[in-house]
Amino acid sequence: MIGKTNLKVLVLDTDYYARQAINSYLAWDRRTRVVHLAETMESVVDYVRRVPETEWPDVVLLDAQAANTPQELAELVKHIEDTIPDVMTLVLDRKLDMDALRACVKARVNGYLLRDELRIRIAWAIVWAQEHDFVVTQSVKDALKDEFEGRLFRARVVPDRRVYPELTERIRQALQLCVVEGMSAELAADEMGISPHTVRSYIKQGYRILEAYDDTVYPPDMSPQERAFMRFTALVEDEKNVQPASNAPEP
Repeated sequence: MIGKTNLKVLVLDTDYYARQAINSYLAWDRRTRVVHLAETMESVVDYVRRVPETEWPDVVLLDAQAANTPQELAELVKHIEDTIPDVMTLVLDRKLDMDALRACVKARVNGYLLRDELRIRIAWAIVWAQEHDFVVTQSVKDALKDEFEGRLFRARVVPDRRVYPELTERIRQALQLCVVEGMSAELAADEMGISPHTVRSYIKQGYRILEAYDDTVYPPDMSPQERAFMRFTALVEDEKNVQPASNAPEP
C-alpha cells in the first residue's frame, strides 16, 4: 500500500537543473520527501548541523561528478556516511565508469545508477533499493557479465517500467507532458499539434488504461493526477529479481 513508506532524501548534485528535475520527480511520490538540495559536501554538512536528527536523510542521491576521481568519489561517500550514520547512498552517473563503479563498491554504496537509464523511475528505484544490498541499472549489470564474486556479481537490476500495452504513443505523450511534466492541456496541445480538447480526451483514456492494470491501494486523498503519475512510472513486478539484502562482508 502506498503511504506507509516515508523516506527523506538529500540530493547532492553539481548540476542545478538536474537537482531541480530530481526534486520535481520525487515530489510527486509521497513515499519520498526531499529535505535538502546540495551542490557541495559543505552544504550537506551544514544542513545536518542545522536540523534535528529527525530531519536527517534516509537516502542520499550522489552525483558521481561531485568528485574528480574515483578515489575522491569513495572518500566523498565515506564523508557522507560518517556525517549521516546508517544512510543509504545511491550514486548517479552520466555514463558507465568502471573505475568509479569499483570505487563505489569498495566504499559500500547501495547503488550505482545511470541517469539516462533510470529517468523518471527514480522514486520507485529508491523505494525498491531498500530491499536490496546493491542495485544497478541494466547496462551496468551487462558490463558485469564476467564478474562472479562479491557485490558486483550479486547486484540487482532496477526493474523496467510497468508495461501498458493499450497506451498508444499519442496517449503516452499526453501523459508525459501533462502528468509527468505538469503542462496544462493548452501547452501540451501546442507541443503535440492538436487541440486542448483532444489532449484532455487522451488524458482521460490514459487514466482509464493505467487504472485497469493496477490494483495498488492508494491514500484516499491522493488526486487522480498523483495516482496517474505513480502508475505511469511504476516498476515491473518481477519476483525473480528479488533478493534479500545482505550484510555479509565483501569477499
